[in-house]
Amino acid sequence: MSTAEQAVSVSRYSSVTEDKSAGATYTPKLLADFVAKQIVQGVGKFSGKGTLRILDPAVGHGELLVSLLEQLPSQRALKLEVYGFETDLNALNIASERLQNKFPLVSFHFESVSFLDFVLENFGIHDYGDLFGPSVPEAYDLIIANPPYVRTQILGAKQAKLLASQFGLSGRLDLYYAFILGMSRVLKPKGIAGLIVSNRFMTTKSGASIRQAIFDRFNIRHAWDFGDTKLFEAAVLPAVLLVEGKNGHSDIRPEFSTIYETKNQETDVASNPIEALSKEGVIKVNDGRRFHVQHGKLHTNDTPDGVWRVATEAVDSWLKKVDSYTWGTFRDIGKIRVGVKTCADKVFIRKDWENLSLGDRPELLKPLITHHIAHRFKPRELAQKTEILYPHEIAQGRRRAVNLDNYPQSQAYLEQYRDTLEGRKYVIESGREWYEIWVPQDPGSWDQPKLVFRDIAEEPTFWIDLSGSVVNGDCYWLICEKIDQTDLLWLACAVGNSTFIEKFYDLSFNNKLYAGRRRFITQYVEKFPIPDPYSHLGQKIINLAKQVYDCSPSPEAEQLAEKLDALVWSALTDDKEG
Repeated sequence: MSTAEQAVSVSRYSSVTEDKSAGATYTPKLLADFVAKQIVQGVGKFSGKGTLRILDPAVGHGELLVSLLEQLPSQRALKLEVYGFETDLNALNIASERLQNKFPLVSFHFESVSFLDFVLENFGIHDYGDLFGPSVPEAYDLIIANPPYVRTQILGAKQAKLLASQFGLSGRLDLYYAFILGMSRVLKPKGIAGLIVSNRFMTTKSGASIRQAIFDRFNIRHAWDFGDTKLFEAAVLPAVLLVEGKNGHSDIRPEFSTIYETKNQETDVASNPIEALSKEGVIKVNDGRRFHVQHGKLHTNDTPDGVWRVATEAVDSWLKKVDSYTWGTFRDIGKIRVGVKTCADKVFIRKDWENLSLGDRPELLKPLITHHIAHRFKPRELAQKTEILYPHEIAQGRRRAVNLDNYPQSQAYLEQYRDTLEGRKYVIESGREWYEIWVPQDPGSWDQPKLVFRDIAEEPTFWIDLSGSVVNGDCYWLICEKIDQTDLLWLACAVGNSTFIEKFYDLSFNNKLYAGRRRFITQYVEKFPIPDPYSHLGQKIINLAKQVYDCSPSPEAEQLAEKLDALVWSALTDDKEG
């Protein structure tokens, strides 16, 4: 297949349409003006002569170009040439008419094709290995862009793999990754680009390749994480990057700013989140929301693909202090795993198994932990318990599917849903039995004491399971690699439920969703610190965590948890509070 033919196969995802699956995220005027202002300020003084070439690779209705052209200084000797790509012809026609009417002296050149096609046709599929290869003959001085966001799940595995090979990416990707790399090829070495993207790449494991690529291909001037400001109608948590072309070595450490909603008392006021970014601290805006605004340097843990966070003298000093009191991390206890994934929950997971007669009830039922029973230290007791039909066992140290002939009631039940289960072709194609769970994890570990925690929560929610239950895919779990060190789970449970870990998380990772909810995923939690378990304070924390468990739920448990929280602070910072 030729490069042009391969490009066509991804171009349909570049269209900015009203369909969410196509990645449409039209830019609000407030944000468009902010990005345009940063670009113009980044350029500095114009020479006032010659031609200024401007690009928008996903024009949409032209909001970004309107904002940029409004803020560019009017100079007669400076000729403005604007170029744009947009696969939605209707949107492009609207933008073209709007821009030409508003800026009659500007020369516009729009094409109803995919920007990715344009890049691939100019460079070919293999040129991305050479970071400093030739630029497009007609490169651009300024780029302003809000490329479409389309994640792997919507792109599909085949299209995602194709994009990855075309643009030299690895792991899970989003369509805007390819746009960023495409723009790196058409921006002049001293050009300036303002890019609106999803903030996910800053903190996720899947974003490592694009984080690396951004450092390789641009000089970053400033990054803004707009968090849960809800500037877009769509469920997008945006970020803005101000970058310049890769024009040689740059010793300037990039600036980094973040803004996230908070419940803390305000220290200042602003009319909107954009204005709030000009301040620092807790800022209240006109609609009543309060935001925590931070400004500092961009810190990546000294690796180009590291998680992005705000580095200030105070933050770095606090994290260094924590490190000095850290004995180990959650990863030193054992491997963190996500729960089981059946890919047929309606068959395997039910709350009404007791409604079946004893003669019909499967023998292979096990209690199932889900986020519905999540509670700090000790899980909730629900009247109607969830159970899972779990058809796996350990034999001679290896996991295998059970022999259904030995479990006639389970076999009869599963046979009723055989067509549904065999419809999971990926199970069959991987050489598995038709009745297996897709991700069963380790059956030999369920009976061991486990630390379990929710994937998404406003407050960290960790608890100890002593029931031998299976953990569902909406939670993560951890057992001790050394079975005689289970006290480490109690220590981790105390740390995980502390206000200390909320501060540690926010300063180290800051991956928040709407309403302040945090993502507790493996790559973050495995780095959570624990104090010395053999010290006097460590032993005190372990014993008190067990007491909280024993008397939960009760007012006494809540009082003990407060004392435990103070002990965690003391053990990891030598402070009683944050």
